[in-house]
Amino acid sequence: MTDLDSYKQQLKEFYGNRTTYDHEKDTRHPLDAKILLEFVPLDSGQKILDVATGTGLLAIAAAEKVGSDGSVIGIDMTPGMLHQARLKIAAAKLQNIELIEADAEYFNFSDRSFDVVFCCEAIVLFPDILATLQKWYRFLKSGGFVAFTCPPETAFMASFQQSICAKVLGVSLPHILEPLGTPEKCHDLLNQAGFRDIEIKIEPSGRYRPLRNNGLSWTAININFKGNPLLSTLSQEQLNQLQFEYQTEIEKRATAQGIWEDTTKLFVRARK
Repeated sequence: MTDLDSYKQQLKEFYGNRTTYDHEKDTRHPLDAKILLEFVPLDSGQKILDVATGTGLLAIAAAEKVGSDGSVIGIDMTPGMLHQARLKIAAAKLQNIELIEADAEYFNFSDRSFDVVFCCEAIVLFPDILATLQKWYRFLKSGGFVAFTCPPETAFMASFQQSICAKVLGVSLPHILEPLGTPEKCHDLLNQAGFRDIEIKIEPSGRYRPLRNNGLSWTAININFKGNPLLSTLSQEQLNQLQFEYQTEIEKRATAQGIWEDTTKLFVRARK
């Protein structure tokens, strides 16, 4: 199994185990989906693609907006999340949503199939973001929108995690939030993919995380650094050192309320 295969498998397991995704404590998932949906003008009869649809938070609301003359396809590689989406779709009695269980990186649709391509919360997970945007560009009709959310590179203690890994490994690994981590980087990648009329809205937010279970799990390391091959060279001694350094720094940053975590989000849209 390659490191990339391992990365994808860990993504499936990580999200597949989150059976309360829609209602997690301090979650922003429903709010982010709502804001992203409202960021794009939808009309009755349109065809929508929701990439990494998860539990259908955005897809279901989009299906209601485009009506029975429109349609929504949600694609996701996580069976557990799609099961939750199907239950909600059945409860809402919606007939205009199709769910596809597949790895969106390799799944293709015909060119110019959709009016809008959404991706809420997941674009940073793709191994090659530029190639992903170029593929979405092909899927869109002329004048169609792409819209996604991504955290800035300062969010979720990313720079802190990066510095700890660099201290242990002796080399800095690219973090998952880096490629789209600033408005300028979003503009650059969208321009390279051919998009125009780029708009970015920044929604600041943050929270205190309780000081418990403050280790950095192997799954978190692997996902945050996209299965970087150097991770597979870490010895048990280095892994132990990484945990020690991480926990030490976490405890230094702790307050009576917990650890402050930046959860700011960028909402991005552009046109073909």
